[in-house]
Amino acid sequence: MRSPGICRGDAGQVGGMEALPFGFLIFIAGTLLFANVWGVIDAKLAVTSAAREAARAYVEAPDAAAASRAAGQRADETLAAYGRDGQRAQVTVPPIQDGYRRCARVSVTVSYDVPAVAIPFIGGFGDIAPVSSTFTELIDPFRDGLTGEAAC
Repeated sequence: MRSPGICRGDAGQVGGMEALPFGFLIFIAGTLLFANVWGVIDAKLAVTSAAREAARAYVEAPDAAAASRAAGQRADETLAAYGRDGQRAQVTVPPIQDGYRRCARVSVTVSYDVPAVAIPFIGGFGDIAPVSSTFTELIDPFRDGLTGEAAC
């Protein structure tokens, strides 16, 4: 005769216990994927703002040499405001064809290397393709001290 409440063998075994660790791993992988996708989106917002601010700093400078320095500095400041490391960024300003003059079109490109895996408070590991953004602006046609005619 069997005593009630005592199970011998596999009769009372709950099936699917091995699925819990697998489900936990899927949850962790999905969370890391979501966090990394958000990191790329956040980096894209940061480089877009940095390119816009760098272009504005470039066109407000008094000459071409000061403009290049101001654009790089403003891009670094904007990335720092977004919590990004300025050392991972590249600011590119192609030379203007006719020189620094009224109505010249300036394009500034900011690229940033996003870590493949970012862990808060520890940092990122590995790099993926850089996230970049380009912003174009005209030098003010009514500025004083610049050569050329306002023909834009």
